[in-house]
Amino acid sequence: LAQSLFALFASSLAISLVFAIIPLCHNVVVLAVVMAVAGLAMGCIDTISNMQLVKIYQKDSAIFLQALHFFVGFGALLSPLIADPFLSDTNCILSNSTANASSNLPHIRKSLVPHHPGNLSHYDLPMKGMVVTRVSYAFWIMALINLPVPIAVFFLLYKERMVPCFNGSSHPLLSADELAMETRPVDKDELSTPGQRPQAAGGHDDLFNCCQSRNFRGASYTYFAVHVTGALVLFMTDGIVGEYSGFVYSYAVEEPLSVVHKVAGYLPSLFWGFITLGRLISIPVSYRMKPATMVFINVVGVLITFLLLLIFSSSVVFLFVGTASLGLFLSSTFPSMLAYTEDILQYKGCATTVLVTGAGIGEMVLQLLVGSIIHDRGSYSFLVCGMIFGCLAFTFYAFLVFFHRMYPKPSPELDDASPDKAAVTDDTGQYQR
Repeated sequence: LAQSLFALFASSLAISLVFAIIPLCHNVVVLAVVMAVAGLAMGCIDTISNMQLVKIYQKDSAIFLQALHFFVGFGALLSPLIADPFLSDTNCILSNSTANASSNLPHIRKSLVPHHPGNLSHYDLPMKGMVVTRVSYAFWIMALINLPVPIAVFFLLYKERMVPCFNGSSHPLLSADELAMETRPVDKDELSTPGQRPQAAGGHDDLFNCCQSRNFRGASYTYFAVHVTGALVLFMTDGIVGEYSGFVYSYAVEEPLSVVHKVAGYLPSLFWGFITLGRLISIPVSYRMKPATMVFINVVGVLITFLLLLIFSSSVVFLFVGTASLGLFLSSTFPSMLAYTEDILQYKGCATTVLVTGAGIGEMVLQLLVGSIIHDRGSYSFLVCGMIFGCLAFTFYAFLVFFHRMYPKPSPELDDASPDKAAVTDDTGQYQR
């Protein structure tokens, strides 16, 4: 736990520093390095936060994962609204020809479609002159908004007596909480001694414990198959999120839909808005419904939505309806899949790392793939690719269910002795196994 919190502190602080530095980068290589640091930090936060929620709350983790990913969607929806007032509708470089360049910008925007982005040389945009832009303020505001996060993580480290230089009289925040007893078997008699409770907090597994080779000795092929098929489902579904939000605007402004550019600009916002709404709805739903059932509904819903989008491909109204529907069905796929896979694998935390990595790779690779296909084959291939990815996601989910049924269940004796079994309370309110 201490390693995870220190990693979260360093990563969240790095993000604030990166956002503060970005406006000061006047070289593309420096900017690329800074953005790479931001990507590493965000990857650490994504992996560790999911993994720790799974290990701490175990069978109850589905609700907390839905809440976590609701805030992910909420942040994705909120940050463009913060940046929007600082974006310029004209060229940001002042020169003698600025007035002419500014009047050309609407024509340039209409020409920026996937098939014909090249021949814009007759529009003379000034490249030299005084730079006038307020977009730097958006980055600095985001850096300040993020700053309370590392402060809060450091405060938690301090209260839990995990900061080496500050081991004074501070009382632990979770002295008798389930969190302190979660990671190793503790006898009831041991818990009855107050002086021994703080030591229980030090019994957390190593952050990279799941990656040690001894954990894979004697593992059945279904153990690895569950990891792989779960990661492939998220590879497809998170890839759909990335490619749909990235290319739905380009698809809408081209024929046969030819949506007005300003109206088409609402589609990505609508998509992320319904993802956020879906994750909010999923918090109480996950309390009543099993994660496996939620994932099944999600992948089937994605498949049906893409099928209807293909059938009504000439309808602008249904494009908006389908975008909203797709956002709802994709919203809870990631947290539900994490909860389902970890439930199969007894909440070790390994599956979370594999699944988060698979989802990130899918979001990167499928955007690149779909962008290339749209450029070569036309805008209609955008929906065809989505349909193919939806079919693959459903297929991999079917394989996951098959391997789940074949996966050996732990015996009750081993389950009672397992350090990963959730703590329960007795009549005195003390935690026991």
